[in-house]
Amino acid sequence: MPLTIHDPGRTVRHSPEGPSITNGCDRIKAHVTRRFLRAFSCPPRIIAAVSPLIPFVAGLIASGAGALVLHSYGTSYRVGRLLASTLEVSLGEARALAGGPRRYVRVRGRIDAENEFEDDAHRPLVFRRTRLQLGHGAAWTTFEDSRERVTFEVRDGLDGIVIDDAALGVGLVVVPRESVGTAADLMDRVPPGTAADTLVRLRIEQVSSIEQAIVLGVPRIGPDGVPILSAGLGRPLILTTLEPAEAMRILTEGDSRRPRVAAACLIAGLVLITASLVLAVVGALT
Repeated sequence: MPLTIHDPGRTVRHSPEGPSITNGCDRIKAHVTRRFLRAFSCPPRIIAAVSPLIPFVAGLIASGAGALVLHSYGTSYRVGRLLASTLEVSLGEARALAGGPRRYVRVRGRIDAENEFEDDAHRPLVFRRTRLQLGHGAAWTTFEDSRERVTFEVRDGLDGIVIDDAALGVGLVVVPRESVGTAADLMDRVPPGTAADTLVRLRIEQVSSIEQAIVLGVPRIGPDGVPILSAGLGRPLILTTLEPAEAMRILTEGDSRRPRVAAACLIAGLVLITASLVLAVVGALT
């Protein structure tokens, strides 16, 4: 039976292995504790120095992957980004900007014109673009492009600004009317050498004078001295008769998978980069 020695400063229990200054009971445990501390004292410092780099690099990769997915939409991605980020001003402010430094802005109002034309449903139109396109896998190539248009403006109360409809191109975002057939139906109009079974799409995009519109562009003074909204500063003229959320669905052609993947990658990248910064700060303080 071990002998217990009472001492005013401490109590020591003797065992066959001898006393331990660590726990007063077992010298072997003290020895193992010292070796454990010696063996694992260095890696924490290494982890603190290296670990912030790992989530940082992973965050950059995830963010880059998200950006690549978004850029796979081509010009549609740029149009969507401008719709989401451009500052909106009143029509009065846009007219005032026409005579000053150029700025790319967004306005909102009712479409108005004096000389509308009708579609087959007798709706008054101010702009209609009709394209015939050949199908090549998931892509479409335009071989015929025609436009019908009249001068129109966007109004809000007494304020209004003319839209440079001649500049409308990739920035026209409306619900399209489409019909798909084969080249055999239009052999007199398709490019020579087109196979008869090639897919052909008729795509019609139109703007009615009974609709509200969001327009993005650069206000400037037109040739006749009237303020107009047109393309400029390296950015397209954008016109949509839809709310931004619905316009985004048109731009992505109903594909919800890629935007979700892109959003997940960008969020993951932000979280990982933030975590790396936190780890770096913690490592610097310890």
